[in-house]
Amino acid sequence: MPHVSHAHDIQLNHTAVYASDRHRSAEFLATVLDLEVGAPFGPFLPVDLGNGVTLDYYEKRDEPVQPQHYAFLVPEERFDAMIARLEAAGVTYYADPGHTDPGRINTLFGGRGAYFDDPDGHNMEIMTRPYVRP
Repeated sequence: MPHVSHAHDIQLNHTAVYASDRHRSAEFLATVLDLEVGAPFGPFLPVDLGNGVTLDYYEKRDEPVQPQHYAFLVPEERFDAMIARLEAAGVTYYADPGHTDPGRINTLFGGRGAYFDDPDGHNMEIMTRPYVRP
């Protein structure tokens, strides 16, 4: 039988984000993105991204949190407010994922983007345009 792609049938529903303090990390991201932290669900503290996906913060106390990368496609008209909230919180943002260009944004693919660390060192990205992939 020929392979038929059903990629459009599959959506990310949730992912666990490890944190040394789930409340601190969930509140941090929710504040930057202007979202709300949901009610605890077992050991998880969710941040609902509004597109059917939640980031479920989970405390990892027995070992250091290994930083991951999370990228958020955000509306152009909300980007400046997110940068302002980072600045108000004293969080440095960068134009590049390697964090070598502080206090600047990028203009990839005709949009705007920035990278910043969350309290556990996860490399967070906000961008107004998705990447153009080959």
